[in-house]
Amino acid sequence: MDVDVLIVGAGPTGLALGVDLARRGVRAPVLERAEALFPGSRGKGLQPRTMEVFDDLGVVDAMHAAGGTYPVGMVWRNGERVGEHHMFDPVEPSEDAPYNKPWMVPQWRTQEILAARLAELGGEIAFGREVVGLTQDAEGVTAQLSGGGAVRGRYLVAADGGRSAVRRALGIGMTGETVDPNPTLVADVRITGLDRDNWHIFPPHDGGDFLAVCPLAGTEDFQLTARFPEGTDVDLTPDAIRKVLAARTHLPADALTEVRWASDFRPRAALADRFRAGRVFLAGDAAHVHSPAGGQGLNTSVQDAYNLGWKLGAVLTGGAPAALLDSYEEERRPVAAQMLDLSTGVHRGEVRRGGATRQLGLGYRESPLTEESRNAVPEDALRAGDRAPDATVDGLRLFDAFRGPHWTLLALGTDAPGVAGGPVARVVSGSAPAAYGTGLFLVRPDGYIGWAGTTPDGLDGYLRRFTTA
Repeated sequence: MDVDVLIVGAGPTGLALGVDLARRGVRAPVLERAEALFPGSRGKGLQPRTMEVFDDLGVVDAMHAAGGTYPVGMVWRNGERVGEHHMFDPVEPSEDAPYNKPWMVPQWRTQEILAARLAELGGEIAFGREVVGLTQDAEGVTAQLSGGGAVRGRYLVAADGGRSAVRRALGIGMTGETVDPNPTLVADVRITGLDRDNWHIFPPHDGGDFLAVCPLAGTEDFQLTARFPEGTDVDLTPDAIRKVLAARTHLPADALTEVRWASDFRPRAALADRFRAGRVFLAGDAAHVHSPAGGQGLNTSVQDAYNLGWKLGAVLTGGAPAALLDSYEEERRPVAAQMLDLSTGVHRGEVRRGGATRQLGLGYRESPLTEESRNAVPEDALRAGDRAPDATVDGLRLFDAFRGPHWTLLALGTDAPGVAGGPVARVVSGSAPAAYGTGLFLVRPDGYIGWAGTTPDGLDGYLRRFTTA
C-alpha cells in the first residue's frame, strides 16, 4: 500500500484527521490495531471550539442528535439530596460563538459518527493492523505490522494514544507528572434507582472515597467514576463494581444491572518532547496526556488533527512547500502545554471550568504563519492569529462561508481586492460586523485569521508563502 498519509490509531484524533484529509482528496487510511472501534465513554465532553471543528467537518448535526447538555450535579448524603453542584460557569449564547457550552457525547459514539463520515468520503479504517516499528527515508515512511508485512506512505501520523508505539519507536520522550496518585475507576453501566436528570455525586464518607454517576446523553447508560486510595489494585469485575456502588451510595448492589465497559487510570499530565520526527507527526494523546478534569484531552487532540490536516493537504495536493509542515509543532505544542496546565489546575481545584475550558480563546498570534499588518491594534481586539468568530455579513453566515477545505478572504466595510491566484477559494465582502470591525481578514482553512490589514498591501506576498508556483 503506497499512500499519501498513514494514520495510526482510530480514536477521535485519527478519525478526525482521516475525515479532513479525505475531503481534500488525500489518500490516508487509518490503521487500528484493535478489531473494532473503542467501546467506552471515556472522553465524553465536546467543547464549543471542537463543535465548530465538527461543523466544518460535516458532523455537527449528528453530534447534536447523539448527545445532550451536561446535567446539573446533585450531591447526595445518607440517601438524601443535599444540594446542587454546577460544574460549568454559565455563559450566554452569542452570534460570534453559536456553540456556547460543552456538549456530552460518549466517546464511542463520537468515533462512530466520525467513522461514518470517513466512509461517506471514501476513506477507510483497516482494523487488526498493529504498527510495531517504522523506518523512514527522504521519500516516505514504511510501517511494519505485527502480523508481518509493511505499509508505506509519504507521511505518517501517530494518533495511537498515550502509550504510543510510534512515539516509542521514534525514541521521543515525554515530560510529565502525576496529577493524582489515586487510581480511578471509570465504567459504563446500567443502573436502576437514579434519575437521568442529574449527575449524581456521592462525597466521601466513613473513610471511603467519592463516587459519581453521570447519565450519558443519548444512551441508556450511566458513566460511573470512583476514586481509590493510592496503591489500590482496582478490581474491574462487575461484582466488585457493584460492591463499590453499594458501599458508597444508598443503592443496593443489584441496582447495577450491567457493566458494559470498565477501565482504570491514574491521572497524569505529560507532553512529548517533540511533535515531529522527519516525516512522522505525533497528534492527540500520543503527543500530550491530560487529566480528564475539564474535558481538554479529546478536544485538544481533535484540534491537533484539524491543524495538521489542512497543512498536509496543502503540501500533498495544493502545491504548498513542505516547510509549511514545520508550523504544526510550532503552533500546537504551546497550545497543548497551555491546556495541560489548565486541566491539571481544574483537577486540583485551582481553576474553575470557565471560559478557558471552552477553548474559543485559543489562537496562534505568535505563529510564523501569522501576519498582523495593521498598526496600533488594541490587545483585546480581534487580531491575526485569533479564531475567526461567526457573524452575519449582509445576510450570509460566516461559518457557512468558511465551511470546506479552503481559505476565505473577508473584506468588511472596505473594497475587496483582487487575489492573484493562491489558495483563496472564497471572498466575502459587505458591512463590518462588531466582532470584526472594518478591514481585510484572511481566514485559514482551520478557522483562524492568518493575515489582517486595512489595505491589501502585503496580502499577495503572504499568500505566495503557501504555493511553490
